[in-house]
Amino acid sequence: MALYWCTEALPLAVTALLPIVLFPFLGILPSNKVCPQYFLDTNFLFLSGLIMASAIEEWNLHRRIALRVLMLVGVQPARLILGMMLTTSFLSMWLSNTASTAMMLPIANAILKSLFGEKDTSKDMNRENEENQASLQQNKLYTVPTEMQFLASTEDKDLAEEKELSSDALSDLKKEEEYKTNIWKGFLISIPYAASIGGTATLTGTAPNLILLGQLKSYFPECDVVNFGSWFMFAFPLMLIFLLMGWLWISILYGGINLRGWKTKKSNIRVDAEARAKEVIKEDYQKLGPTKFAEQAIFFFFCMFAIMLFSRDPKFIPGWASLFAPGFISDAVTGITIVIILFFFPSQKPSLRWWFDLKAPNTETQPLLTWRKAQETVPWNIILLLGGGFAMAKGCEESGLSVWIGGRLHPLEGVPPPVAVILITVVIALFTEFASNTATIIIFLPVLAELAIRLKVNPLYLMIPGTIGCSYAFMLPVSTPPNSIAFSSGHLMVKDMARTGLLMNLMGVLLLSLAMNTWAKSIFQLGTFPAWANIHAENATSLVTAVENVTLSALNKI
Repeated sequence: MALYWCTEALPLAVTALLPIVLFPFLGILPSNKVCPQYFLDTNFLFLSGLIMASAIEEWNLHRRIALRVLMLVGVQPARLILGMMLTTSFLSMWLSNTASTAMMLPIANAILKSLFGEKDTSKDMNRENEENQASLQQNKLYTVPTEMQFLASTEDKDLAEEKELSSDALSDLKKEEEYKTNIWKGFLISIPYAASIGGTATLTGTAPNLILLGQLKSYFPECDVVNFGSWFMFAFPLMLIFLLMGWLWISILYGGINLRGWKTKKSNIRVDAEARAKEVIKEDYQKLGPTKFAEQAIFFFFCMFAIMLFSRDPKFIPGWASLFAPGFISDAVTGITIVIILFFFPSQKPSLRWWFDLKAPNTETQPLLTWRKAQETVPWNIILLLGGGFAMAKGCEESGLSVWIGGRLHPLEGVPPPVAVILITVVIALFTEFASNTATIIIFLPVLAELAIRLKVNPLYLMIPGTIGCSYAFMLPVSTPPNSIAFSSGHLMVKDMARTGLLMNLMGVLLLSLAMNTWAKSIFQLGTFPAWANIHAENATSLVTAVENVTLSALNKI
């Protein structure tokens, strides 16, 4: 399964169905234990997030939020890149990373076109476009026509006029064109990076986070320290710090912030361009019209969704779930409760007079979300993929494979835990550059759980960095779907992503290590070896003893 997931010999979701067939036939697990893994409560928590995202997209609430943020941050390139990154990361906390990127890129292109006008006549751009086309074909990525490619082929008379300019003017023009190209790249590369970073902040933001939750429940049933609230308290500050550091790096690298030119006066061209960009953002916002009742209702339920998940059991104070029987209310119950309301709550403001007017027409009102729309927009394949991961983890546990792998990790037992965290994050971040982040975490989590028990450290101390490290794939276009979408626009080259992503990966590893050794220790009680891990260790020991006894009895018979 790991091989198929990495090579995509079969579609990812189809590979995820293999345990249903193979585990019963190979005598690993009976069917009645395999199939329930595909519909654990973790899957329903993820499903509630996907349905909420569908409702937000249906009424264009995400676009209104994005444009509003961009109006607030201003139109200077560095500020716009910050606005793009903040908006994309916020959206990817609730929507999928791919959907956030796909929504923000057209907005970025419209702003860039207004900033730089009808551009670009330089030969360098033609060369870049040719290199992009070659890279796209090599990576088997879909190419789309872009404004830059169209604008690069301007008329010959413009070239003739350019030749008549003085050498100083030509030099200034060349610098301006280089500045424009760099800013364009900075804009486009910041969006997929922000989506990947933002997805780590919530449990429902990206699939690996939920796989961690599901596998914790499988390996360590007594572990209850990871929920929506505790994860948010740990991951949200990390996301903000990484986002700020990433913004500074991208802005410095691509000219949004000029360290040597704080006091240099802006050219009239740039002032005019920024004024045009401001108008484009304002015009796009006005096209949305006044805020509709449906948008207000979706925003209310979205806030309720986030608040109720966060306050269910925040650990530092009793949550509202303490009012009910212990263990009965999970994050899945909370999420599904809110999204069910979306299917019957009216999308138009209800009138009280209708109830008392006997002659009023009995017309059907449209709800905030129809089931047909949910069917079309929810990526159901991800639900199967999560289920396949949980089924594989269950098979590894029941068969003793995870214990066997743990027994082969003796050389790592002498490694100090903080060093182990850095090594794990580096290895997984490199692995996920070439493989799906979901497949990567499914493969590595059982190994990390056993390694933690061998090292006698809290399993979360190794499993959380492994999970978040899966999302830190910044160096290649094929690493994540958001990277592929941005690259397929034709404005970026592989070397741009590799150069920018290398330092992003390094920053991610160091910041994650810092987080795990500071505020995460108090949130997840990482300083002690917990009782729930001890129970698993005892079970694993008894399983190994049983396997050894069976083997010895078989040898004696021979």
